Amino acid sequence: MQTQNTNSRPKLRASKGYFGKVRSGVIALSVLGVAALAFSAVPSTGPLKAQLKPSDTGIIKPYARAPLTFADIVEKVKPAVVSVSVRSKTKQVVSSDKKMEGLPGIPGIPKDHPLYEFFKKFGAPNNQGTPGVPGGGPRIPSPPKMAEGSGFVISADGYVVTNNHVIDGASEITVRFDKDNKYTAELVGTDPRTDLALLKIKSDKKFPFVSFAKKHTRVGDWAVAVGNPFGLGGTVTVGIVSAHGRDIGSGPYDYLQIDAAVNRGNSGGPTFNLQGEVIGVNTAIYSPSGGNVGIAFAVPAKTAAEVIEQLKKNGTVSRGWLGVKIQNINEDMAGSLGLPEAKGALISEVTKSGPAYGAGLKVQDAIVRVNDSPITDSRDLARKIAEIAPDTTIDVGIWRDGKQQVVKVKLGRFPGSAEEIAALEQGKDLNSLPKELEKLGLSLVPVGGGDQPNSQGVTIAEVVSGSDAERKGLKPGDVILEVQGVKVKNHDDVVKGVKRALDKKRPAVLMHVQSSQGKRFVAVQLKKG
Repeated sequence: MQTQNTNSRPKLRASKGYFGKVRSGVIALSVLGVAALAFSAVPSTGPLKAQLKPSDTGIIKPYARAPLTFADIVEKVKPAVVSVSVRSKTKQVVSSDKKMEGLPGIPGIPKDHPLYEFFKKFGAPNNQGTPGVPGGGPRIPSPPKMAEGSGFVISADGYVVTNNHVIDGASEITVRFDKDNKYTAELVGTDPRTDLALLKIKSDKKFPFVSFAKKHTRVGDWAVAVGNPFGLGGTVTVGIVSAHGRDIGSGPYDYLQIDAAVNRGNSGGPTFNLQGEVIGVNTAIYSPSGGNVGIAFAVPAKTAAEVIEQLKKNGTVSRGWLGVKIQNINEDMAGSLGLPEAKGALISEVTKSGPAYGAGLKVQDAIVRVNDSPITDSRDLARKIAEIAPDTTIDVGIWRDGKQQVVKVKLGRFPGSAEEIAALEQGKDLNSLPKELEKLGLSLVPVGGGDQPNSQGVTIAEVVSGSDAERKGLKPGDVILEVQGVKVKNHDDVVKGVKRALDKKRPAVLMHVQSSQGKRFVAVQLKKG
């Protein structure tokens, strides 16, 4: 489900990491520098909490809740906070006419350089480029991408929570405790919609851990953030919960706003209450300059706990899907539709083969209820549908032709890739998606992103991180013209080409690809299994 919202929002700073690449999007996520955190090597049998007794010297008693010091809380929870270091695999970079990047040691040769035409034609020494072939210029491996962030341990056996944007594209993940105690971690699962990821430390040791708060936080409650801003090591900042329900343009989910200082390096780190429980996972900041200005956003504990539980069990998050694009209803729209009040979500588009399409929902229907729950706006609808399990039949209350009706809809599974979305837009069932495409490590869409196939091939929408396709330099926007001798007009032709390679027991498939540098042949190894 996609929402259309024209309301302006503040721009958020995003970063792949302190040493990582910047990612563009609706929301910019503040990414984290990394450093060692204080670690007590004492095994814990339960969540780490600050035991605040009436006799504690850090608390004013009997009525005031403001602590004289946060040292007791920090001492208890800090051992469970870790830094997360990420290393991505190198890629082959192809030089272009605008910027010659193929000569080792020379990042760019201007066109007026006397050796420009020489290196353009023949390439740099020991390069793998093809002289005289467009797009076949010199190739060199780009340096490995490094990113750093924060995280926290949630169980004694070493499960770690962090942000998805911290570990996105990682080939190696390392978590670090105090005194340089480092461990390799593996990725259990990610959820881009909430920007959460779950890691597992590869060790049989027992680790200190913390737990998510179950009690609802209030605006004005203390907030203690622990993380690794700018690689300065385990850093503690304190503030309050400034607001609930903040919309930062990242899907239908609400975020906590806190004023504790959060900077690059804090992403994925925890914010605690006075009991030492995690009330939020630091994710983004609002910052015109890139530094802290007192406005940070965190995934609330309730949302994070539900997502992490699914990631731990399944590696993915399964959400209900209605299959419509929606928008808010203002006063004028309500008047034109005959609605008594400006509430609900107006359907602006119905996806082919989606649950709503099959149930008979139409454009201009206003969804005002889901089961017994009234719908306030488009984000409220998206959130309620996402909370319902796929394959569940629900009652959707709609306003059509001046009266309210109820339509039964069996929800589908929220599509998790560009390939699935493209298939749905073409009227295909998700269950019919060929497994052969998974072996390429690519997600494909029709040229131009439309739903009509043509003779120009198919466009690469996504390249799976760490795949052979990525190593061979394929990237989103490249167009596949031919696969194993099969001329490509649509997804089915790509499948035919892959099947032809599999039938001949070939370990790789030869593709003719067009990019901004020209046309070239690329042999991509097929994923086993």
